[in-house]
Amino acid sequence: MTEQQPCRVIVVTSGKGGVGKTTSTANIGAGLARMGYKVALIDTDIGLRNLDILMGLENRIVYNIVDVIEDRCKLNQALVKDKRLPNLCLLPAAQTRDKSALDPKNMKKVVEKLKKDFDFVLIDSPAGIEGGFQNAVAAASEAIVVATPEMSSVRDADRIIGLLETKDHIEHYKLVLNRVRPDMMRSNDMMDVDDVIEILSVKLLGLIPEDKDIIVSTNRGEPIALWEGPKTPKATLAYQNIAARVAGEDVPFLDFDIPETFMDKVKGLFKIGSGAA
Repeated sequence: MTEQQPCRVIVVTSGKGGVGKTTSTANIGAGLARMGYKVALIDTDIGLRNLDILMGLENRIVYNIVDVIEDRCKLNQALVKDKRLPNLCLLPAAQTRDKSALDPKNMKKVVEKLKKDFDFVLIDSPAGIEGGFQNAVAAASEAIVVATPEMSSVRDADRIIGLLETKDHIEHYKLVLNRVRPDMMRSNDMMDVDDVIEILSVKLLGLIPEDKDIIVSTNRGEPIALWEGPKTPKATLAYQNIAARVAGEDVPFLDFDIPETFMDKVKGLFKIGSGAA
């Protein structure tokens, strides 16, 4: 991190629960750390934390974000370092605290302290549009919206995007489309990527294919973005590429055998997913 490249604070959000928002937070963060960036992940889902499990850090938590806010510990005492990547840390949510313990003002204070030591701060927002969302988005300047190619998810994502547009401090936002099934798109049993982009009027940051290995990685507490081997899952490459795009690299989209109309458009107009996000 340098003066020319200040810390970037990105909230990862979704209107609908269960679309892979927390999984995306874990894997984008791990992907950035894999590239050498100093990354802090913040779980703001008070009472329902899950980011620690996805990272395999649940047994190492001593303090949490509410302990920091209420001065029961220092910030660095609550940060859990990932042993695989020492430049990756987690600030866990409180598991048994009242949700009112966290508010936008306190969230900003915590993030301001983290910005001094990290290149990226990724905030995992609770699903929905209530107070938890408002807390998570308060300290961010960018947003990643996670959705699936289902009408209910897209409708909820549209609501979230509408709320983001009312936040003057959110400079820009982009979409990660998760659980993409090319076979279902070809048979018209799943919304086409083109249709989702048109409905939401949002730039695409990346596509994540439906992949059973993501379930395996979640159960193991090993972000799939860190997997290596001769048969690397497409989801691994997809998350690594998304992390690279977040960092500002121009990375082509993977060909998931998605209907040609969309892939040709992406390849011809690649700027739809490049640049900072």
